[in-house]
Amino acid sequence: MELTALTSISAVDGRYRKQVQHLDEYFSEYSLMKYRVFVEVEYLLFLEKKKLFKLPGKAVKHLQKLAADFGPEDAQEIKQIEFTTNHDVKAVEYFLKNELEKCGGAEGKEWVHFGLTSQDINNTAIPLSWKHAIEYEYLPSLLNLNSQLKLLAKEWKDIPMLAHTHGQPASPTRLGKEIMVFVERIQSQIEQFIGIPFTGKFGGATGNFNAHHVSFPKNDWVKWGNEFVTALGLNRQQHTTQIEHYDNLAAHFDCMKRINNILVDFCRDIWSYVSMEYFRQKTKKGEVGSSAMPHKVNPIDFENAEGNLGMANAIFEFLAAKLPVSRLQRDLTDSTVLRNIGVPFAHTIIAIRSIEKGLGKLVINDAKLYEDLDNNWAVVAEAIQTILRREKFPNPYEALKALTRGNNKIDKKAIHQFIEELKVNDDLKRELKRITPHNYTGVSPKD
Repeated sequence: MELTALTSISAVDGRYRKQVQHLDEYFSEYSLMKYRVFVEVEYLLFLEKKKLFKLPGKAVKHLQKLAADFGPEDAQEIKQIEFTTNHDVKAVEYFLKNELEKCGGAEGKEWVHFGLTSQDINNTAIPLSWKHAIEYEYLPSLLNLNSQLKLLAKEWKDIPMLAHTHGQPASPTRLGKEIMVFVERIQSQIEQFIGIPFTGKFGGATGNFNAHHVSFPKNDWVKWGNEFVTALGLNRQQHTTQIEHYDNLAAHFDCMKRINNILVDFCRDIWSYVSMEYFRQKTKKGEVGSSAMPHKVNPIDFENAEGNLGMANAIFEFLAAKLPVSRLQRDLTDSTVLRNIGVPFAHTIIAIRSIEKGLGKLVINDAKLYEDLDNNWAVVAEAIQTILRREKFPNPYEALKALTRGNNKIDKKAIHQFIEELKVNDDLKRELKRITPHNYTGVSPKD
């Protein structure tokens, strides 16, 4: 059966393909070949600039164009070579040697992959593709979402809302401020995230430039290695085995996992507000909310996001735990694992899109917000007892506790009757009576 969105095993390449198909530029087998070719070409031209050999100008231009315009046909050619070599990086090397033959650069053939091991290519190509995916896809998506949340927080900043701690009515808050809680949390994690460097390994079979040094002992290969990796846009790890440490990559995964947990927390809060009818949801003609109950409009976008965030975090957690661990100077367990870093990335992007879609459907239900505040006058007891403390009134907490706990209905009339019976002056009584569930919402920093 032909592989299509309908026959794909993974939901990322099936049901959600349209949402994340552009990510194949960073995480597919094709993209891995593209980035490998780019690194190999850059390295070959780097050695040529260091005057270790000479390439005709025509060959230099051909290689530069090849790296810039690398396409599926080139990838297929490499795959055909791999059927013989049974080695993916060696297939890239032979592909480039063939290209040099075509463009009159045959004298440079043996400088392709000079002194390198496969991981010098993989551990620069993959971090580079990861860096580009983060910079061009993940951070813009996350920043856009956080900007959207900040705009909603501003729009809703003056809307009072009954808070719930332990699932019970608590001191009122404002809807905008509750959204700002998530804006602040996400922004804090973004700042931590961007402080994590993108690093690569480049130093030969066991990290010591053995083959390079024995061939050209007078060259400063450490300096050259640093220069080359920096030019790619990465930081070179100085003391490595055959592979990179993966510690910074694991730090990225861990930080993304924390951000995803914040988004899970957000989705669950919005889901709860919908269930409490603080939000209604816009309907779209033709859409079905429930297969059995026509009246329902389910908060499916936030549920979808929560599920995808959970999938992403399960894989991120495994990746962060597995990749930094390797036997002695290298085992092969990182190879197959690295090929899957695009999967949790894709699930994260799908989740962000679902949250954005869900936010676009939300409509404030002012009547329900007002009703809940008006039905919970007991929450102003905290305000009354705190002011009474200020006035040195004896045992105010105990007095309010006796009023508000139990089965008595605490409404505006009961609160005002309690205030009226207090042995305090009339000015203080008027101050206390001005407090309502609608205005007892505290203060927040100005944005």
